[in-house]
Amino acid sequence: MSKMKEEFSIADVSSDDRLWAALSWIPVSPLWPIISILLLLMEEKKNRPFIRYHAVVSLVTGLVLVPLTVVTCGIAAIVYLVFFYWAYLAYQGEVVDIPWVSNWARSQGWV
Repeated sequence: MSKMKEEFSIADVSSDDRLWAALSWIPVSPLWPIISILLLLMEEKKNRPFIRYHAVVSLVTGLVLVPLTVVTCGIAAIVYLVFFYWAYLAYQGEVVDIPWVSNWARSQGWV
């Protein structure tokens, strides 16, 4: 996590970046994946490291939770409530570091 904190200095993260990063975490179906995908397609947004990090990690986390929700008959859907907390953290300008998911996204070179 210290590596990510070095990448996103407070001076580089604008209020617009924080807002878009928070919106990428809001689990309102079907808008949640659409917002994350749009952020990765918009030229001025995808080049911002803070926005890109949150969009990719929220998308990967959600895609991991969909099959878990089906397999556990909806019990894993409770984790979607945590997305609101992660959105709050993103809006505060913090990096949301989810074990395994964040590290995997970094190892793929997506963030």
